Amino acid sequence: MRFLHLADIHLGCRRYNLEERTKDFFRAWYDIIEKHAIPNHVDFILIAGDFFDRRNIDPQAMNHAIAGLERLKDAGIPVIAIEGNHDQRDAVSEHSWMRSLSEWGYIKLLEPTRDEEGNLALVAWDETERTGSYIDVAGARIFGSHWYGASATAAIPILADALRRAGTEGRFNILMLHTDVEGQTNRPIPAVPVAKLKELKQLVDYLALGHTHKKFDLDGWAFNPGALEPTSIDEYKEERGAFLVEVDDAHNIATTYINDYTQRPFQRLSFDVSGAQDAEAVHDAVMQMIEREARKHTEASDKLAPIIEITLRGQLGFKNSLLLINRLRDEARERTGALHVMIRNQSVPVEYAVAAGMDAQAPRHERERRIIEDLIARDNRYKARAHEMAELVIEAKRQALGNESPDKILELISQKLDATETALKQDENAHDEHAPTATALSAIERNAVDSRQ
Repeated sequence: MRFLHLADIHLGCRRYNLEERTKDFFRAWYDIIEKHAIPNHVDFILIAGDFFDRRNIDPQAMNHAIAGLERLKDAGIPVIAIEGNHDQRDAVSEHSWMRSLSEWGYIKLLEPTRDEEGNLALVAWDETERTGSYIDVAGARIFGSHWYGASATAAIPILADALRRAGTEGRFNILMLHTDVEGQTNRPIPAVPVAKLKELKQLVDYLALGHTHKKFDLDGWAFNPGALEPTSIDEYKEERGAFLVEVDDAHNIATTYINDYTQRPFQRLSFDVSGAQDAEAVHDAVMQMIEREARKHTEASDKLAPIIEITLRGQLGFKNSLLLINRLRDEARERTGALHVMIRNQSVPVEYAVAAGMDAQAPRHERERRIIEDLIARDNRYKARAHEMAELVIEAKRQALGNESPDKILELISQKLDATETALKQDENAHDEHAPTATALSAIERNAVDSRQ
């Protein structure tokens, strides 16, 4: 027996408002059929949920689905599927598009039902009615299950009882289950504990999982192939593809992981804006990074153009609004030939960059000095003398709290500012407008007076 285990195909997925991205999901789906399902003469294909990306699909997504399903139908390869959370019917429909595909003869959609007493029941596939909970194919008995969501853990014992009643010895029992598994997701959501999942192990020879968009397997028994294409750039480093499974007469399992099909390349780059004098300096430095590190694509290439994400991080020394994000994005795309470039600005703007990264357990006087210094340094005109000016503010405060006369405090401030102004003028890179202004002077004076009061 030989079969192909897929999940999370997400046909119709549209990201970044790009028509080309919907085609990527079709390319992956159709390519894996042409390269692996048909040449390997598989007995059947399993789709463990999320065949579509959403419940209300557009005509193009249905065309993409039927193009692949027609190819499999012509090759005599049955497709057995369950619904994932993205496939379910909406509140105003009687059934889902997966149910329609099943009724049209393209797939066999397996779903549990209820007996007369309301208990979960698994019934044999009825070819005439095009409904059922399990089907026998090529020596395997394949069971389907619902999308249980957060109640999946509680559903496992109920599902196990139904499997005991419907299972059979001698056949290779397969269960398709669309759920998250504990330890395999980074999201803070409920997931089925591995120990709970293993309650099914005595009843099922192969657990065909879906929902988590990365490859994993548990004890050579439960397998999750991952999404064929990443539905977001956050998934781009995850291993993903399909399992080609061979089962011998003794029910020994041999799997081959398949990921050599058409996939869109992704890349993430990061640039630290800290220390950049102005927006133009950020722009030039980012372009230099792109020349060094970014994927390049040309019209002559037979590869797909990449999608590139550039993250700006660190502390800006000028106002955030001065960054020309659209210009960065457009020029990056022009230089790389990328399908799409995203700029994520996660830098801390000057308005909020106060004592970034400071140890909260530092002594109070150290924290006070650091905060004042950062408030001064956020303006590049004063950045070079921020430490000296911060010390001046602290000293003025100390004298005010010591009941020093206002005249003495103002004399101290004037002397220090005069010295700072002289030093700035001597700096070959300083300009007249960079000297401390009356506004800076008055701010320091106010700090001293407020401390005195």
